[in-house]
Amino acid sequence: MGDLGKKASYYFAMNQAGLAPKEELMEIGRKQKSMSFGIPREREEGENRIPLTPQGVELLTANGHEIIVESGAGNAANYYDHDFSEAGAKIVTNHEDPFRCDVVLKVAPPDEEERGLLSPGQLLISLLYLASQNRDSIQQLMHKKVNALAYELLKDESDCYPVVRSMSEIEGYTAIMIASEYLSNSKEGKGVLLGGITGISPAEVVVIGAGTAGEFAVRAALGLGCQVKVFDNSYRNLRELERNVGQRLFTSVLHPQVLSKALRSADAVIGSIRYFDPQSGFLISDEQVAGMKPGSIIVDLNMGNGGCLEAVGGKGGKSPVTIHHGVIYHRVHNLASRVARTSSIALSNIFAPVLLRLAMAGGIDQLIMQDVGVSHGLYLYKGILTSYRVGERLNLPSKDIGLLMAAF
Repeated sequence: MGDLGKKASYYFAMNQAGLAPKEELMEIGRKQKSMSFGIPREREEGENRIPLTPQGVELLTANGHEIIVESGAGNAANYYDHDFSEAGAKIVTNHEDPFRCDVVLKVAPPDEEERGLLSPGQLLISLLYLASQNRDSIQQLMHKKVNALAYELLKDESDCYPVVRSMSEIEGYTAIMIASEYLSNSKEGKGVLLGGITGISPAEVVVIGAGTAGEFAVRAALGLGCQVKVFDNSYRNLRELERNVGQRLFTSVLHPQVLSKALRSADAVIGSIRYFDPQSGFLISDEQVAGMKPGSIIVDLNMGNGGCLEAVGGKGGKSPVTIHHGVIYHRVHNLASRVARTSSIALSNIFAPVLLRLAMAGGIDQLIMQDVGVSHGLYLYKGILTSYRVGERLNLPSKDIGLLMAAF
């Protein structure tokens, strides 16, 4: 009789004797870890967003987690302390208190003082703004031996960047709103309606960059009745934009002569070259700006990569607006913050499920083994730089996260 037959006979004899086999105890999964999440008030000027709305807070507290919110953290997005307290959050007045939590949630990168408040093993989740980072700021985080996750680098299950796409959609629409505002008399513009009506030639909009922000700027401009021209250094991106918009457009790769001709007749220019691709960051030359119509406007969505305008770039005072060769140049690296409530809802919709998965996994160590998208967004693991892109830009050594996990 084979082994299988012997086992069957054994269990049959047990049952005949009136005995029944016990159920085998199986591991049903790791027990969810109760975690604390801290949301400090943003101190960067012009940053009005908050990473979790009261609805996101309520979802986390309902699952047994503690949320610490600094008083006034959501005011700029029209979410107030009582909204968060009613959702189950604890409101504190000390800026240091949220930095004592397991996870620190911010929008803007932490400043030098805030980096000093972090402790080894904590998880920092915030924007990175790589173009504005320096070696000292990253090395301070490395010295603190923290884990750090960048909004811009986080991927979802479809291998897309959800935060980048969401903010880019908002920025694309907002850029057209700003252009319309500055072309009107309300901002001492030349009094041009950004759009078109019967009997009057439509306003011309040039969009540089056929990524997500460019696509939604095109959608908004077409909705107003503008004549739109789109430039990009990728034929594939131009073709996909036309397919997504659902109509034929004037599209061109970035030939300087063709672009110069389009700029001369443009009323508004939207610079929306994609994130994370500094090699594609086409600069509008000073000569090209000088050839534009006086009173026209350039809205630069590329400030995270240093700006698209050669002569001005990221320079300038606190005001986001500069007049250059009679052309209005509007630059701000967090344009989505102008519609802070909408942007905050978008961020909360992305991060509330991520934080629940983080707690369900039992911490960041387990989550990055389960979720490739989160591991892609992690640029510091226990103080070790794990992002090749960050290391290359700041001339810092980096290590592969997979190898590190095997070592730990």
